[in-house]
Amino acid sequence: MGCARVFWVFGLLVLGLAGGAAAVLSGGARMCKFPAIYNFGDSNSDTGGRSAALLEVPPPNGETFFGKPSGRFCDGRLIIDLLAGELGLPYLNAYLDSIGTNFRHGANFATGGSSIRQGGYSPFHLDVQISQFMRFKSSTTTLYKQLSSNKGSRRLCEMNLPRPEDFSKALYTMDIGQNDLAYGFQHTTEEQVVASIPDILNQLSRAVQQLYKEGARFFWVHNTGPIGCLPYNVIYYPSKSGNLDRNGCVEPQNKVAQEFNRQLKDMVTQLRAKLQHATFTYVDVYSAKYALISNAKNQGFDDPLKFCCGSYDGYHVDCGKKVIVNGTIYGNPCEDPSRHISWDGIHYSQAANILVANHIFNGSLSNPPIPVAEACQSAKDV
Repeated sequence: MGCARVFWVFGLLVLGLAGGAAAVLSGGARMCKFPAIYNFGDSNSDTGGRSAALLEVPPPNGETFFGKPSGRFCDGRLIIDLLAGELGLPYLNAYLDSIGTNFRHGANFATGGSSIRQGGYSPFHLDVQISQFMRFKSSTTTLYKQLSSNKGSRRLCEMNLPRPEDFSKALYTMDIGQNDLAYGFQHTTEEQVVASIPDILNQLSRAVQQLYKEGARFFWVHNTGPIGCLPYNVIYYPSKSGNLDRNGCVEPQNKVAQEFNRQLKDMVTQLRAKLQHATFTYVDVYSAKYALISNAKNQGFDDPLKFCCGSYDGYHVDCGKKVIVNGTIYGNPCEDPSRHISWDGIHYSQAANILVANHIFNGSLSNPPIPVAEACQSAKDV
């Protein structure tokens, strides 16, 4: 099939899926038709980076949706997968994965364990991810220029790379910061973690401004979730009287997360004023996740502090591993992951991700309150 024919068929498909995405919606809202997504983050949005660069995510991860490990710390899809689907785009390939990748509609620089600041659990902190993006963009643009002659037009059509003009039209998603807090809780005091937040966010702000210099204009920024509600943290947090809230979550950790989010929202407000050609959507993932945990049983879930993979007798085993205690093997996954909010004690199940996504994609928990499909609009346009 020729290049023109491919684009003609693809155009009809997109119009069919989006229902005329360019059409004006009620109230003056418009669909944005993002051609690509560039994601920066940690294991909450890693679609294969850690598996490609370090250690492969083992089974039973991926069992619910992919039928095999897919590089995701989940039984199925992540919020970033669901977001891509919401925008009519394919799932993002990890930038670090060299096998069978297609970057035409974006790339995922997120890597499990990553933090905003250097150190922590992964070498792929945010500055590294930004550097990877800059190299990717530069190399892609150079290659397109080299092949821009008629002689190379067919190769341009067949490349699995974004068009240079798409970089300024893409959606840039930020889902990172949880590991900065987690590492701080593990190695310092809660007071020191709070004191570190301004520096963490200053580095995030610099990273966003670097992307802006590279032409990024549309940003979708997730705040951090209720880290004190992760079963792993409930298990290992030193038990102190009065430290657990009504849902059994570690309240001091959640308060730190809330302070991080308050300062993050302020940072986004400041960037709106400074980067006047950019559009920012601040997304309150914390509220979506905490509401789900608070209402777990009414949503059809079991105890939100129990998890599916790696759980045994009140302890935690890395998902995919097993231990033998008094002759009994522990670590096998549960029979029905969809009844658990937590997949492995740290990461959410696909079922939980779907419900969280439903709450954040419609814009009801965003600032400004617009759906992700309209995230190209500025706050003043709403």
